[in-house]
Amino acid sequence: MISVGLLGALIGSFLNVVIYRLPRRESLAFPASRCTGCGTPISPRDNVPVLSWIALRGRCRGCGESISRGYPAVELLTALLFVAVVLVRGLDIDLALELPMMAMLVAVAGIDLEHRIIPNRILLPAAGLAVAVTAMIHPDQLPENLIAGAGAFAFLLTAALAYPGGMGMGDVKLAGVMGLYLGLSVVPALAVAFLGGSAVGIAVMVRQGASARKRGLPFGPFLALGGCIGLLAGPELIELYSRTFLS
Repeated sequence: MISVGLLGALIGSFLNVVIYRLPRRESLAFPASRCTGCGTPISPRDNVPVLSWIALRGRCRGCGESISRGYPAVELLTALLFVAVVLVRGLDIDLALELPMMAMLVAVAGIDLEHRIIPNRILLPAAGLAVAVTAMIHPDQLPENLIAGAGAFAFLLTAALAYPGGMGMGDVKLAGVMGLYLGLSVVPALAVAFLGGSAVGIAVMVRQGASARKRGLPFGPFLALGGCIGLLAGPELIELYSRTFLS
């Protein structure tokens, strides 16, 4: 588990680069990581996931400017999600789908929270990877996943057309990509996303009033939450529903 957590933290460090640079249309490879305040390149000793931020007390070694808590949060979250996947789903070939999906969800949630967009530059490669890997390791499941992806896309497209202010096409496409990874488990994933989004939205409106309606909430993080639940517990939730309501 330690090695899985370390892998997750390293992937999380790269996801920080994706979250910061991709919406700004900057290269993910060049230049090397540097302080956004003074531009000083970050040395390897200051680029260790989570630990470097703690050692530096959240400040750049060169200029002393504050470093966002979001950076270690993304690294730690990715590490925990990777460990959770292995603990729940096991150490097997399915990790070739499960871990990339988790990484994608962290990236799109981070970008949508800050910029209110879900870039095609993440969704399109993620969709291609889902189809290609499923075709290789579980070809019998590919038809179900394609149908699930199309169904999730159509469902959210209908919701977006009915309530244009509630979500955008990025959310619609993300739901479709989630279906390609999750298959039928995308159903509880979407249910969790809508329940979570509704609960938080109501709480924000009660607290902030009419101004909250104008600002709205990005729906991508709630879809990401639903995707995590769908991956970790989707089949079990479907079985529980079937036993409770269909038996």
